[in-house]
Amino acid sequence: MSNERRVGTVSRGIRCPIFREGDDLAQMVVDSVLAAADSDDGFDVRDRDIVCITESVVARCQGNYASVDDIAADVRAKLGGGTVGVIWPILSRNRFAICLRGISMGAEKVVLMLSYPSDEVGNALLTMDQIDESGVNPYRDVLTEEKYRELFGENKHQFTGVDYVSYYGDLIKAAGAEAEIIFANHAEEILNYTNNVINCDIHTRARTKRILREKGANVYGMDEILNAPVNGSGYNENYGLLGSNKATENTVKLFPREAQHIVDDIQSKMLEKTGKCVEVMIYGDGAFKDPVGKIWELADPVVSPFYTAGLEGTPNELKLKYLADNDFANLSGEELREAISKAIADKPQESLVGNMVSEGTTPRRLTDLIGSLCDLTSGSGDKGTPVVYIQGYFDNYTTGK
Repeated sequence: MSNERRVGTVSRGIRCPIFREGDDLAQMVVDSVLAAADSDDGFDVRDRDIVCITESVVARCQGNYASVDDIAADVRAKLGGGTVGVIWPILSRNRFAICLRGISMGAEKVVLMLSYPSDEVGNALLTMDQIDESGVNPYRDVLTEEKYRELFGENKHQFTGVDYVSYYGDLIKAAGAEAEIIFANHAEEILNYTNNVINCDIHTRARTKRILREKGANVYGMDEILNAPVNGSGYNENYGLLGSNKATENTVKLFPREAQHIVDDIQSKMLEKTGKCVEVMIYGDGAFKDPVGKIWELADPVVSPFYTAGLEGTPNELKLKYLADNDFANLSGEELREAISKAIADKPQESLVGNMVSEGTTPRRLTDLIGSLCDLTSGSGDKGTPVVYIQGYFDNYTTGK
């Protein structure tokens, strides 16, 4: 039997104990990986394997939680407790509903401004066909809730079955605040209702804040709510409420903070135990788009907030199809294989960006690509694999020959 390696990248979900606040996460991850390696389904640990840990267990072990009362207190202190404009949140019971409840508890009135026809990550309030049929121009027109209902009636989310307009409006009122809902796609519109604003967009937040602050608004991004402890709460100094998830009806789990030492510690422990230098990263949402619902998965502010140094950068790969169809179109069999292997061995170490031979390879950061693979591997339900172990990611066609 040939000793030649026939398998490239492998992604394994690693079953782990249930993590709790105060647990020694680094040691538990190392123990879980090594137990899996020694099991009947085992594997050999190799240099440049990748150990990936979902952000949720990191935050849980840190005890990085906050209550709706903590959110309300911070909102009241920063925005005055009167009328607050809440603009461009995503449509999510898990990601935003508890945050909205806390915000509403810290205000007398909430003017909720929704983007349309969809939110930032692709959750649709309306279809483009509905927009076309109505004659509404989403780049210009501002709709009241009354006008929205007149034109479009009730619209339930394709996957969740929730009418988010009603759901968010009822949630604000249940928290004790007056609710007004409008639909607009230019940030300045909110200033016709209030000068105190929380912008809830994720990846466009810096621009939105700049636009509103230039108009004199008192504006805070979601990343600036709970960016420091409130009454002993959890917090995230870089991302605030961004990246948070519902924990209970009254609490959110925040994005993990100050965790570089965890990935470095896992790398060190694995080297000590196995003699192999693995890479380590913490990951959240992957960055990919659903082809049916058009939902872009990335509701976290970044895919990976913490990772070891070997995961910095982007892939530097040749497109084998291009080589086979162009440079070596007249070759086949072993001759073609040897020519491609030589081309890979001779490729420059500097970036191939702009070189035709790399066109069609994925020009994304390694942590974004690997995090997306991890998110798809671990899932978000009951798989029980909050750690993902990846092998062969840095291999190429010549590895192991």
